[in-house]
Amino acid sequence: MAGMFEGKKGLILGVANDRSIAWAIADKIMSEGGECGFTHLPDREDDEKKKNHRRVAKCLEKSDHEAKFLVPLNVQDDAQIASVMETTKKEFGKIDFLLHSIAFADRADLQRDTVETSRAGFNMAMEISCYSLIAVANAARPIMSDRSAIACMTYFGGEKCVPGYNVMGICKAALDATMRYLAYDLGPAGVRVNALSAGPLKTLAGSAAGVGDMLKMYEHMAMTGKNISHEDVGKSGAFLLSDLSEGITGEILHIDGGYNAMGSPGRLTNMLA
Repeated sequence: MAGMFEGKKGLILGVANDRSIAWAIADKIMSEGGECGFTHLPDREDDEKKKNHRRVAKCLEKSDHEAKFLVPLNVQDDAQIASVMETTKKEFGKIDFLLHSIAFADRADLQRDTVETSRAGFNMAMEISCYSLIAVANAARPIMSDRSAIACMTYFGGEKCVPGYNVMGICKAALDATMRYLAYDLGPAGVRVNALSAGPLKTLAGSAAGVGDMLKMYEHMAMTGKNISHEDVGKSGAFLLSDLSEGITGEILHIDGGYNAMGSPGRLTNMLA
């Protein structure tokens, strides 16, 4: 029986290691027959071990799947973005899906109150975490098929105030709006654009945001009474990038066990009583 991505090709941006949400999604896509090209953070010239390349390569080595290519990408460099798209065009011709799972803020800015965010830190966080979606989508336009999808990764901290998420919450709010405007711009060309809003998971990004305490809270507040898994997000992300979600664009899909829909602390009140 053919998988839902049989014959489909796409680009995965933002895998850091095997705990990355982007990897969970890519792994599901490839298990369903899809072909993927990957990018990784550029390695420093003095890093002989090429740690960033090696981490993503290890994900592929441990799996049953092969990447069509694995190349570096600095989303602050338009020339590198263009080079990645040229490689993608050479290998695939047209692509059917693109996953943008890229965000960054200086740790010092994340650890201070939002009101104290530095100007330079704000500009960098917004450029990498938000503008990069515009830059990548624009560069990918010529190679997107007329039935294709783009998905980005957001978080509830862009919709509501989540203390500790700070400047990244502002970036995610901007990313959410960007996703909707791109969905409008690219819709006539047959390209859908959506966002996934996952609950807390143990990832590199999650550790920087203090995910440990959040996991305990979500477990008690979510409607399901439990935390989500990488597999949950992998399946939902694959769905949004597949033809099964063809009528969906400009949307934020929450994968958080219903946490975002709660109007009170729910079962957590029993612990506080």
